[in-house]
Amino acid sequence: MDLRNIAIIAHVDHGKTTLVDELLKQSGAFRENQAVAERAMDSNDLERERGITILAKATSVEWGDTRINIVDTPGHADFGGEVERILSMVDGVVLLVDAAEGPMPQTKFVTSKALALGLRPIVVLNKVDKPDAEPDRALDEVFDLFSALDADEDQLDFPHLYASGRAGWADTELDGPQKDLTALFDLIVEHVPAPKQIAAKDAPFSMLAVTLGADPFIGRLLTGRVESGTLKPGATVQALSREGDRIESFRVSKILAFRGLAQQPIDEAVAGDIVSIAGMAKATVADTICAPEVTEAIPAQPIDPPTISVTFGINDSPLAGRDGKKVQSRVIRERLMKEAETNVAIKVTDTPGGEAFDVAGRGELQMGVLIENMRREGFELSISRPRVLFQEQDGQTMEPVEEVTIDVDDEYSGAVIEKLTGPRKGELVEMKQAGAGKTRIVAHVPSRGLIGYHGEFLTDTRGSGVLNRIFHGWVPHKGKIPGRRQGVLISMENGQSVAFALWNLEDRGKMFIGAQTDVYTGMIIGEHSRDNDLEVNPLKGKKLTNVRASGTDEAVRLTTPVQMSLEEAIAYIDDDELVEVTPNAIRLRKRYLDPHERKRHAKAAG
Repeated sequence: MDLRNIAIIAHVDHGKTTLVDELLKQSGAFRENQAVAERAMDSNDLERERGITILAKATSVEWGDTRINIVDTPGHADFGGEVERILSMVDGVVLLVDAAEGPMPQTKFVTSKALALGLRPIVVLNKVDKPDAEPDRALDEVFDLFSALDADEDQLDFPHLYASGRAGWADTELDGPQKDLTALFDLIVEHVPAPKQIAAKDAPFSMLAVTLGADPFIGRLLTGRVESGTLKPGATVQALSREGDRIESFRVSKILAFRGLAQQPIDEAVAGDIVSIAGMAKATVADTICAPEVTEAIPAQPIDPPTISVTFGINDSPLAGRDGKKVQSRVIRERLMKEAETNVAIKVTDTPGGEAFDVAGRGELQMGVLIENMRREGFELSISRPRVLFQEQDGQTMEPVEEVTIDVDDEYSGAVIEKLTGPRKGELVEMKQAGAGKTRIVAHVPSRGLIGYHGEFLTDTRGSGVLNRIFHGWVPHKGKIPGRRQGVLISMENGQSVAFALWNLEDRGKMFIGAQTDVYTGMIIGEHSRDNDLEVNPLKGKKLTNVRASGTDEAVRLTTPVQMSLEEAIAYIDDDELVEVTPNAIRLRKRYLDPHERKRHAKAAG
């Protein structure tokens, strides 16, 4: 059977996972009456809720005598560590572009990696049936993007199709019959080369581990493309590091291949196929799995260094242990170590006290996803503000900078530029019109300056702006960046909040809690209208008198409290504050709950 290995690249929400669903349906991977979830490739709850792909996944479809292995890549740069390695195991890419939005920054990030590896893309202009679709403009923009990314002649002469993933058709002409995806299948078979490894069938077995997974029954699974030779279950192989040092030798207990949506055990892995193997204890991503006689490792992309770190601690607030079952530091440590085992972009280190753990990763989104997953599993945690990690290069402190691309209505562009280039120390790179009444702004901003900016950005643009960010590089440290300007309102009592007390506090600032909410000393219940912290009593009831007068007995009407999402809460807090995360609640609190202890530590820090 012929083989084709392709990756699908697209910006978040351009319809990549929906298109894969249709490819599976039309190739007969599902039975006629099989019940299949929508967006079958996004298997994890968070992926479905947020509508993003977090983990790279593979599937395979059969078209005629050809098996097409399809790898779905994450579009978010926080998961960019996966993207580069995935592209090293495919021979072609399908670039999916929204016909209305055109190529977006995260498309650019993955496409630049694909072009650098010499892959020749197929461009699919998706969602052409949208009312605001402009497929011809989008096509021109793709061509401009390719030439800006130094594509060669062959790559610039790319084939393109018009499609609607949701309606399940793709065609070479915009006004074609619009029946099914045959044109896309045929183009993949015709345009994408077969794996070169087929020729290396007789060579000793070797494969590069690209992604790491875990199965509760089989154990650790490494997925990659077989570069040469064949492999059968029971064979003894070795793992080599990127430098060529031997890590371990082990017996392959199982070989799984992707057939439709399921992974099935197979009796033999052949060169060119994408498979997962089990049996290793130490080998990880970017290692070479090979026959014992092989001495050289396959060249691999280094794993990108983490850029931010967050401290995960036990929940030691007075309300600890009410919601969650998993509260001990030992259980939290086990869970984080398990995460670090399958997620190569995360590094976990113990802190001196042993009650908390530093978790370093690629971005706020990645951290938010991990905390949200743990919270749903019944963990209670206290989370610190994210800190940016610095590097020392030639005696100079370097900090990470991100490329921020913003699409915003013209009237708000001034406010956005002022915020990014002023206190946040960003540099404006480009500013241009992006459709009617819209401006596209590109800037390089230190990662420190972007922590907590997203909420402010949505307020500044009345919720109409779109912000995308990807890691750009390291630059010399840019000096102090101011944090949050407002102080907070801190509860000075334990108990349940009273509506009358909150109503009296409303002129002091915005509230984060409503009436009848459990509060404790040191918990943050609102934002002060000034820049200092203020201790308040949310439990103070109304003094009753025996004098009746009109107007004294009116019902208290409270302003709706501000509800923060997990990411907003983590970005909002200051260095001396924590977010208490439980399965049912997200609360903000001071690190030191006792006011005297707070003052003592503030003095020592000052």
